[in-house]
Amino acid sequence: MPQTHKQICIPPELPELLKQFTKAAIRTQPQDLIQWAADYFGAMSRGEIPPVRERSERVTLSNWAELTPDLLKILHSRVAGRLIVHADELAQMWKVLNLPPNLFNSVMNVGRFTEEIEWLKFLALSCSSLGVTIARTLKIVCEVLSSDHGGGPPRIPFSTFQFLYTYIAEVDGEISASHVSRMLNYIEQEV
Repeated sequence: MPQTHKQICIPPELPELLKQFTKAAIRTQPQDLIQWAADYFGAMSRGEIPPVRERSERVTLSNWAELTPDLLKILHSRVAGRLIVHADELAQMWKVLNLPPNLFNSVMNVGRFTEEIEWLKFLALSCSSLGVTIARTLKIVCEVLSSDHGGGPPRIPFSTFQFLYTYIAEVDGEISASHVSRMLNYIEQEV
């Protein structure tokens, strides 16, 4: 094999890029490192946020993390304000957070979601897996959606709350439309 005397130029950013990649891999601990690396560098090349586990997330000893409001906040931040998310993309975000695939499938089935998913509906159903009652579910979803970190109660627009409450009650099937309407009228007057 002939040797060439060409010098290879290593971009000065490469060591820092590899250092950040290594830290992210250690923090995330993906099950399929090669696929995760492809997703990581693909996101970087497109100028997107790479699929990295946040510092605040704890790595669990089991294969799957338990769904928590904090993990739902991270998922919500990765959706980045979009109303519609593609099912494959959401499944990948779910997988990166090591959340149970059977829970993802359950939420997909209950919501009758297909390729394009209404994010707030998916989020509401995910929160319902944490809350025993509709009131608790709504409290969790408000905490996830709230951008107020001032220590007060979580705040979201009333129209968003109205949409979520109506949807959750509809999926529940045991709350009458008239009860939902009365409750929303009462809450709107209190607000």
